[in-house]
Amino acid sequence: MAYTKFVHSFLEDSAARFPDKKALFVSGKWHTYKELNSRTNKIAHSFLRRGLKKGDRVALFIENSPEYVVSYYAVLKAGGTTVALNTESTADDVAYIVRDCGVRFLVTGHRLMARTLSSFPANKPAPLEAVFVWHGLKEEGAEGPGFSVIPLPEALEAGPADNPGVSLIDLDIASIVYTSGSTGKPRGAVLSHLNIVANTRSIADYLELTADDRIMVVLPFHYIYGKSLLNTHFFVGGSVVVDNRFLYPQVILQTMREQEVTGFAGVPSTFTILLNRSSLKSSKFPRLRYLTQAGGAMVPSVQKQVAEAFAPARLFIMYGATEASARLSYLDPADLPRKWGSIGKAIPNVELFVADKRGNRLPAGEEGEIVARGSNLMSGYWNHPEETKKVLRNGLYYSGDIGRMDDEGFLYVVGRSKDMIKIGGNRVSPKEIEEALHEHPAIVEAAVIGVADEVLGEAPKAFIVVKKVAGKNILEELPHFLQKHLAVYKIPKLYEIRDSLPKNDSGKILKLKLK
Repeated sequence: MAYTKFVHSFLEDSAARFPDKKALFVSGKWHTYKELNSRTNKIAHSFLRRGLKKGDRVALFIENSPEYVVSYYAVLKAGGTTVALNTESTADDVAYIVRDCGVRFLVTGHRLMARTLSSFPANKPAPLEAVFVWHGLKEEGAEGPGFSVIPLPEALEAGPADNPGVSLIDLDIASIVYTSGSTGKPRGAVLSHLNIVANTRSIADYLELTADDRIMVVLPFHYIYGKSLLNTHFFVGGSVVVDNRFLYPQVILQTMREQEVTGFAGVPSTFTILLNRSSLKSSKFPRLRYLTQAGGAMVPSVQKQVAEAFAPARLFIMYGATEASARLSYLDPADLPRKWGSIGKAIPNVELFVADKRGNRLPAGEEGEIVARGSNLMSGYWNHPEETKKVLRNGLYYSGDIGRMDDEGFLYVVGRSKDMIKIGGNRVSPKEIEEALHEHPAIVEAAVIGVADEVLGEAPKAFIVVKKVAGKNILEELPHFLQKHLAVYKIPKLYEIRDSLPKNDSGKILKLKLK
């Protein structure tokens, strides 16, 4: 495949190679590469006419849709920097990010327009100059508090469809992706075209993606994992099937069959929901070739169930970070049966190992922080030099995850450095306790946190979701059951049964809310 320098080249190159190919399926309709590229060019010209300059930040506050895809690549074609906003963000969240990185333009849809406007009351001016709205706005020239409100569809009728041809180099910033910070406020990981292109090529390489692949997307595009599904498949000229109805998991399985997808991606809760709230175990997907899982640790017992339910499709366990443009390692499915719980080895063109605080490589079996080197790693956090210094040191990215490497070079995550529970004189990983809880056949989900304890300093507390068939005595059974899997001091002192665990819209359990 020809060398690609820029993220928007994924769309341009595939439109040149496969103009009439089905590229994107949303809401019962297919869109071709030629159609998407033409619309993208028109929107890029619209941004340029409004004065967008190279490096200007443009926020995308919109659900997975053709409009999101077109807006994303249009910003990049015009030389801008995309800033993805979580569609679950509150007005305060939107205002914080817009001000933090100086967003100049914002793209949204009519459903989120009211929240957008409420983010910027007249007494708190924002750097925004214009909000572009997809659908639901009849007249141009409406005003927000200090910025113009402009309908986008008109640009598709009037604008030129040729490539705007803005001059860039691959070190130019493509995206600022916000992730949670140690201060409680999110910080924006600055990712260049080089970062994202390098990571995209590596993922396509180890998944052996081709133009024949068709991915099922239930993860939001504002989430770095979700965005990587779009980029990797457009890179190879594959197809992307979007279904935003994961509240109805049975509908997702039906879409997978009807559209003959070859790939499916999810976070641990995605697979837990499918296993427990759908007919997955009795379903067949003749075209499904592979599955990927990232976005947090999926306990080995669930990995085994997923691998069995989707067989003969191959399950790739993956590990990464927003700061790494998504991916750092993967476990080859051939190694899964003998390396349950491992995150595998580094992806192509990445070095990944366990290190001490000075960055020195630790021998097999010793625990330390997982660190990485690679062209996919961010240059830092936007506007947050002190936060940047915490994670970029000695030429390495410090993940914050505690891990160990076995004598074959396979990596295992033991826990998060900030999540470790100090029980008396012992440091205990919540992940270890959660994995043990998942061994009980009645437990669907589990999350463990440390709570204050007068004697031990901290003690583990477990929040669990159980199957409906679970007996009333499960809380009495668990301590005895866990003795087979854990040292006595690691067994939770407190338990709380819940109908569900709090999650963000990318499926990660929000332990801060539990705390």
